[in-house]
Amino acid sequence: MAISMRTLSAKTAAPRGFAGRRVSAVSNGCRTVMKAGNWLPGSEAPAWLPEDLPGNYGFDPLALAKEPASLKRFTESEVIHGRWAMLGVAGCLGVELLGFGNWYDAPLWAVNGGKATWFGIEVPFDLNALLAFEFIAMAAAEAQRNDAGGVVYPGGAFDPLGFAKDSSKAGELKLKEIKNGRLAMLAFIGFVAQHAATGKSPLAALSEHLANPWGANFATNGVSVPFF
Repeated sequence: MAISMRTLSAKTAAPRGFAGRRVSAVSNGCRTVMKAGNWLPGSEAPAWLPEDLPGNYGFDPLALAKEPASLKRFTESEVIHGRWAMLGVAGCLGVELLGFGNWYDAPLWAVNGGKATWFGIEVPFDLNALLAFEFIAMAAAEAQRNDAGGVVYPGGAFDPLGFAKDSSKAGELKLKEIKNGRLAMLAFIGFVAQHAATGKSPLAALSEHLANPWGANFATNGVSVPFF
């Protein structure tokens, strides 16, 4: 019996459940999630990670966020650490780019003696005064955040440009922030590892690499790849 191509196509087409971007099935507290961006395609994503959680790629192999209280604390901590990392990386690169030294040498005044500088301007305070000011400023900021319920997106004075007022873009902006925060955290770890291996600042190492890509890279610094 002859079978038309249309009939054969209909019989061999993928099931309706596979037509979308995501297929989920609950199994032993986990769900198998196949979607664009999953950290391990085809792996079982933990059921305790909400699908609407910004930056959720199903990654929690040690089940650290299984308890709701832990999940809340970890997600808030990640956002805050990401924000600090973005500020830190921007500061490290900005100061070096403007010719005011590098991130590693910047705090050595506190160890070797001397005065702190801010973009080449000497700061008229000693270490104790700076630590006291930082403690008070951080305590005040955290107190305001706690008064707002301990949330990481309090809005109001913390959103002077009004980005959070458009609820349709809130999820998109949160995703962008957590992605950039994670990238910044990895970048600063790279800065530290790079200096430990080469003794060079980020832009100095980048310039050397661009001038000689094959002769100046992670494999030729004598540390990253042993015995090379």
